[in-house]
Amino acid sequence: MDYETITYALNDGVALITLNRADKMNALTSQMRAELTHAVTEGGNEGRVVVLTGAGRAFCSGQDLSDRASGGAIDLEQSLQEEYAPLIRAIVNCPVPTIAAVNGPAAGAGANLALAADVVFASESAYFMQAFTRIGLIPDAGGTYALPRQMGMAKAMGAALFADKISARQADDWGMIWQSVPDAEFDAHWRAKAAHLATGPTLAYAEAKRAIRATWDNGFEAQLDVEAKAQGRCGTSEDFAEGVTAFTQKRAPVFKGR
Repeated sequence: MDYETITYALNDGVALITLNRADKMNALTSQMRAELTHAVTEGGNEGRVVVLTGAGRAFCSGQDLSDRASGGAIDLEQSLQEEYAPLIRAIVNCPVPTIAAVNGPAAGAGANLALAADVVFASESAYFMQAFTRIGLIPDAGGTYALPRQMGMAKAMGAALFADKISARQADDWGMIWQSVPDAEFDAHWRAKAAHLATGPTLAYAEAKRAIRATWDNGFEAQLDVEAKAQGRCGTSEDFAEGVTAFTQKRAPVFKGR
């Protein structure tokens, strides 16, 4: 696919996807959603970590309302089922770690696009906003799933109903994201973290992702079984053997990954 609304680059195992409509604060269009879904899938196949970030001063301002300004009735259910759901699934089910490097405002579906990633870094000047009720809608793009799990029912409900801005530091304090980072350090910080994951044990990362996400559907005994089976698969990998050897030899491991 030739990308027009995003850019894609693969370097040293890092698949970097940049939302590239800076003049529109990277608002999501139908074309952009298709391109993002394709790029995330490609990144999961080609890279060892996938990073999503935004061009310019915003991460993503959410749905581009002008993209739907046809004058007729809008089938939002169809849009969510056919365009948003595949994108969010591609991020959540990506076989390698996913990072959202939130460089600026992340609003509406843009916020939930970020929250679908495994790890979210945000610059301290960034913010998140569930802007949906401001136009008579509910949080979508996976928001109603992610929010209560990441910051608890009370905070999730307030975020959804009031549609207030949540600063990066608040999001960090509430457990909504992994880390807020001072603006001056942000770019170097997430790039270093992405590089770290790109040299890691990819099978262990994939199994950890699956096991942690499975816990919402499992009881205690079932989750112990998930862990045991996943660990059994990891225990037969070359990376496990390398990790043990490196530990005994007091050196850094060199993981081959997949």
